Amino acid sequence: MENFHKVRSEEAPGAVGTEGGGPGSSPFADLAPGAVYMRVKEGSKIRNLLAFATASMAQPATRAIVFSGCGRATTKTVTCAEILKRRLAGLHQVTRLRYRSVREVWQSLPPGPTPGQKPSEPGSSLSVLKNVPSLAILLSKDALDPRQPGYQPPSPHSGPLSQPTAVTSKRSLVEPAAEEGPGKPSQPRPGAAEEERMA
Repeated sequence: MENFHKVRSEEAPGAVGTEGGGPGSSPFADLAPGAVYMRVKEGSKIRNLLAFATASMAQPATRAIVFSGCGRATTKTVTCAEILKRRLAGLHQVTRLRYRSVREVWQSLPPGPTPGQKPSEPGSSLSVLKNVPSLAILLSKDALDPRQPGYQPPSPHSGPLSQPTAVTSKRSLVEPAAEEGPGKPSQPRPGAAEEERMA
């Protein structure tokens, strides 16, 4: 494909392997009208998406949010949903996976011009049909049907990640362990060599 350049990408009319509708339809048909839709793209910044999503979900009128992304943005879509689930306690999740058909149009590059040659006409074009994975994740404050495929209940350890329970002080890092005994320090003390010579 080094002799071609991409002219455009467009969504093909029919989708292959869709779950819950065609490429233009929402994968969540029974969603409340006040739901927030977040379209995650490959170049989207996670902090910007989460700032808007957190502010939207803080409003009492917003009961659900949908993160959707396709192709290379699917991992970023999952990351946004997981971070939001940890920030806000008690969110129910439904995940839907489907495929979008994307038609890419490529045009051949003209051969390099030689001296005295007229510029050639545009080269031939090539059309490629790709099936791109698409992911949609619904996070809802309200309980959802646990029998539907892709359902995940709220996590039992809700809320922000807590600090570890074992507190380690600086002194415990420097002191020798109890098994070593008092006669075997893990690190020599300053001036210990001089004390041994005098003794």
